[in-house]
Amino acid sequence: MSSVKPVIIVHGGAKTISEDKVAANQAGCRSAVEAGWAVLSQGGSAAEAVEAAIRVLESDQTFNAGFGSTLNREGEVEVDAAIMDGATLGWGAIAAVQGVRHPIAVARKIMEKRSRFLVARSGERFAHEHGLEICAKEALVSGEQYQEWKEEAEVLDRPNTVGCVALDANGNLVAGTSTGGITGQPQGRVGDSAVVGCGLYADNQVGACSTTGDGESIIPVVLAKTAIDALRHQHPDEAAQFAIETLVSRVEGEAGCILLDSQGRIGWAHNSQDMAVAYMNEDLEQPATFTRKK
Repeated sequence: MSSVKPVIIVHGGAKTISEDKVAANQAGCRSAVEAGWAVLSQGGSAAEAVEAAIRVLESDQTFNAGFGSTLNREGEVEVDAAIMDGATLGWGAIAAVQGVRHPIAVARKIMEKRSRFLVARSGERFAHEHGLEICAKEALVSGEQYQEWKEEAEVLDRPNTVGCVALDANGNLVAGTSTGGITGQPQGRVGDSAVVGCGLYADNQVGACSTTGDGESIIPVVLAKTAIDALRHQHPDEAAQFAIETLVSRVEGEAGCILLDSQGRIGWAHNSQDMAVAYMNEDLEQPATFTRKK
């Protein structure tokens, strides 16, 4: 019998959460963790758990991923997603893809075939060829996001990337991220979420990380890899804080990250006002949920 205790943690984005969205953020993250935990507690893999959790967030218009994603300058949803396996360092990623119901599922299928990064029509074609859930591109546009785009509203509850990190009973770590980008972005703009080392990283020897925030700030400090490198000699909470402080000291921008180390210890940090987070392990009767770090 393996002595590794499974753990899962999700985030719903580094952002400002308005009072009327607190409950929705907590409920969404809790549902995502429960979906992933159902996989892990039955002996499923970390990759299955990460996909299951992120699929829940991609279906919830509270979050900026899948349905409910922000709209680009043309009023369209373009999504990015990636997943990385800590055992093999295998990964899969898509960006600037339209009409895909669950971007994380496409990223995982790519990882299973061969590590590579597919963008736009190439990613859409891959999803279609492998029987993954396709939809009309308009089906990913929520009413709320369309109104905000049409009115060019300054949005307080600024949606952001979602992510998940899981450790399974076999000691395997997997990280995943999914996003709709930023409101009004130029068509084809790609942030950090699908970029290995920036939006996510997983290495069974050290740990796994998923990030969220301003992609143009996260990329130059290679935020996920910065956090993982710090994890070699720090507790996950300290490593997460170090990564965020590194970003703040070098560039302007808001960001957050969630971390698990190879022992299943949890860490997270953010410099945005809020960040919705939930996690679950065998010591808890139900998921712990937060909207900011205490």
